Amino acid sequence: MTRPRFLPDNFTLLLLTVVTLASLWPAQGAVAQGFEWLTTAAIALLFFLHGAKLSRAAVLAGLGHWRLHALVLACTFVLFPLLGWLLKPLFAALLTPDLALGMLFLCTLPATVQSAIAFTAMARGNVSAAVCSASASSLIGVFITPLLVSALVVQGGVSASGELEAVGHIMLQLMLPFAAGQLLQPWVGGFVKRHAAGLKFVDQGSILLVVYTAFSAAVVEGLWKQVPPTVLVGLVAACCLLLALVLALTTWGGRALGFASADQITIVFCGSKKSLASGVPMAKVLFAAPTVGVMLLPLMIFHQIQLMVCAVLAQKYAKRAP
Repeated sequence: MTRPRFLPDNFTLLLLTVVTLASLWPAQGAVAQGFEWLTTAAIALLFFLHGAKLSRAAVLAGLGHWRLHALVLACTFVLFPLLGWLLKPLFAALLTPDLALGMLFLCTLPATVQSAIAFTAMARGNVSAAVCSASASSLIGVFITPLLVSALVVQGGVSASGELEAVGHIMLQLMLPFAAGQLLQPWVGGFVKRHAAGLKFVDQGSILLVVYTAFSAAVVEGLWKQVPPTVLVGLVAACCLLLALVLALTTWGGRALGFASADQITIVFCGSKKSLASGVPMAKVLFAAPTVGVMLLPLMIFHQIQLMVCAVLAQKYAKRAP
C-alpha cells in the first residue's frame, strides 16, 4: 500500500505521538525521576557510540575545523541575541512582559548538545565537528550566557559555584562517555560500524526521550494554564519566527562561506539550537522563584518546535544522495 503524501515521515509522527502522550499523561513524581535517569543513560550511550564510531583522525579534524566552530558560536552567541534585540518591540506587542523577557533569555542560551549531534548524524553531516562545536557551545555558554543576560534581560549573573556545577555536569554526562568510546574503539569500533543501521535507533530514541521528559515537565508546571490562549498563540508564532530566521541565516551562511555539504548540515543543526537542559538551572539562579515558570515557557515551546522542525529537516537531508 502506497504511503499517502500528506503524511509526514515515521519519526515526525513519533514525535507528535510523544508530545500528545506527554500532554495527556505527563510523567510525574517517581515516574518522572525514572524517565530522567533513562534519558541520562540514553544520552550517555549515544555519546559513547559516537566516540566508538568516529576515527581518531575524524575527531582531530573536527577539533581543527576552526572556521566552522567560529561560525556556530557566532550564530549562538551573536546572531541569536541580535535577533532578540531587533525583535524586542514585536515580543512586547505579542506577549506579556515576563514572556517577552523569557524570549530574550532564550536568545542568550548555549546550544543543545545531544539533539544537535543526533540530528547531524541522522542527516549525514559532519558528526565529529558537531561533537566539538556543540560541546564547546555548552561549555563557553556557562560563562557567556550570564553576561548576555545581564546586558539584555536583568542585572546580575550566575554564581561561580553554578558555573562549575554546569561544567562538571557537561563533562560527566557527555564528554566522559565520548572519551570512553574513543579509548575502547579498537575493541568495539568494528561492532558499532557493522550494526550502524540498527544503532541509529539510539539517536532517535534519545531525542524522543528528551521530548517526552521535557514536555512532561512543562505540562506538570502548567504549560497549558499559565497564559491565555491568544497569548500562547502569539508565543508560538514568535518562537516559529525566531527559529525560521536562524535556520534561513545559518543555511545561507554555510553556503555563502563555501563550506562542504556535510559541514553545512552541522552549521544548521548546531547553530540553530537552544538548550533546555542549560536554560532551566540558569533561570533558577537568575530569576525570582515566582517568575521562573513563565520565564521558561518560551524556551520550553521553542525547544519542542526546534526538535520537530529539525526532525523533518534531518529526514530530508538524509534522503539526499551522498
